[in-house]
Amino acid sequence: MAEFLESKTGLDGKRRRRSHKGEARRAEILSAAMRRFAEDGYQNAAIGDVARDVGLSLPGLLHHFPTKVDLLLAILDKRDLESESFIGPYRSDLRGLLKGMVGVFRRNAEMIEVVRAFAILNAESLMKDHPAKAWFLDRATELQNDIAATFELAVADGSIDRKINGKAMAAELIAVMDGLQMLWLRDPTRFDMVDGLEAYVSRLLVSLGFDG
Repeated sequence: MAEFLESKTGLDGKRRRRSHKGEARRAEILSAAMRRFAEDGYQNAAIGDVARDVGLSLPGLLHHFPTKVDLLLAILDKRDLESESFIGPYRSDLRGLLKGMVGVFRRNAEMIEVVRAFAILNAESLMKDHPAKAWFLDRATELQNDIAATFELAVADGSIDRKINGKAMAAELIAVMDGLQMLWLRDPTRFDMVDGLEAYVSRLLVSLGFDG
């Protein structure tokens, strides 16, 4: 609804309402932080630089995000919402799932800075005590489980050979996607990750007994 204002409960138990102007400012901050994380990585990015990028003082930014960790977690939450449609519509349709992955890559190809930022955050999250460590681990585990479950449904209904290991196929798909994405990030003018994944998926569908 156009008039909707998000409600929020404060520490004093009273309801708070976030204005549209406040939401727009938060979105601007998140976009600026994403650019900084893409350029410098989370560990090296300075929250003061993010504030300057959006024309705020540091206290002004901290009003919206009290710490750099809060800023990071808000970015991750936003990404979760944007990626919610990745698996959902295709949970019981293996062919649709594989084609959907190409669609996700095609969408990602239009926002290289976002993809670069998340690739950097993903790598950084391997460090001990990184604040995004659990988020990336949970996300990878959930993704692998969802893909494996779709393969297992296809095995159960006879669509593909029962000897196919869903967990192994899920791991292979994730590895292929991550590898293609990294090649593209290194030089998007020389490598097309969408074409690469589309060709891989076509070969995989044929090997699984689909029509490609």
